Amino acid sequence: GGAEDFADRVRVMSDGRLDIKVFSAGEIMPAFEVFDNTSAGNIQLHYSNSYYWSGKTFAAQYFTTVPFGMSYQGHTAWLTQGGGIDLWNEVYAPFNMVAFPTGSTGTQMGGWFKKPFSSVEDLKGLNFRIPGLAGKIYSQIGVNVRLLPGGEIFPALERGVIDAAEWVGPYQDQRLGLHDAAKYYSAVDWHEPATTTEVAINKGAWDELPKDLQAIVRNAALTCHLMAHMHSEAKNAEALDELVQKQGVKIEKVPSSVQKTLYEATRDYLRTEASKDPLIKKVNNSYWRFKKFHDEWQNASETAFQSISRDIANEDELIV
Repeated sequence: GGAEDFADRVRVMSDGRLDIKVFSAGEIMPAFEVFDNTSAGNIQLHYSNSYYWSGKTFAAQYFTTVPFGMSYQGHTAWLTQGGGIDLWNEVYAPFNMVAFPTGSTGTQMGGWFKKPFSSVEDLKGLNFRIPGLAGKIYSQIGVNVRLLPGGEIFPALERGVIDAAEWVGPYQDQRLGLHDAAKYYSAVDWHEPATTTEVAINKGAWDELPKDLQAIVRNAALTCHLMAHMHSEAKNAEALDELVQKQGVKIEKVPSSVQKTLYEATRDYLRTEASKDPLIKKVNNSYWRFKKFHDEWQNASETAFQSISRDIANEDELIV
């Protein structure tokens, strides 16, 4: 419902002056053709995730999320306060588009597996639906990565065309019925700490909007970015409890040895790609430098508080 929410907010805030018509993937074109069609002006905008366009421009992936990167708070701070949106538009300029963060599902789960895994060897040869940088990293360690749109994931997993699949988190995964096709649910550890949705707009269509409508689009997008995250936070806890308690789902933590291998593969892959192109290097270094300083604050504030709360507080004692 994120695209519909964005369109509704723009319509109401503009008193109907800007009416965005929403089409589902496959309704007027296949899901993965929206980037080229927005670029060409065949449609005015699309609602998607920038990491799907890594084949067009590698740097686009940083604006969705980065393995071992920042959580929602840090990622959003980088985008809005650390120059991330400006870099996003610099990356998209050759494609005749501007973009804004318009949603976030926050930290994601690691995916659904038909069998548990305990080592890198267990993952080699696995047919795994997973997009973005995480897919690239998994392929580095021998996983057969598949990229499928959301509507095709369940039947492929159910029929055994793929052995594992990553989508979003408990609430959205439950809606797709993925728990009916696989029962081992990998706990989040590394790959998508702050999955951010984009609205990308054809530059010509954007420039035709008067300044007040541009402001409405920007502010509607940022409101949706916040509200989508809050929605995920509220719904995921409820869905995860139901999946475990009522659907027989088993939560599996990624072993530390696998995490280490994935981190090393991430580090080497990003450093190699960043060295190939000045713009990738610019985006990469901006992201990791911001994370370095933000981590110092987060560790001194929220992380420290959560540790205290976890060790001391008992919510049952506080419910009257």
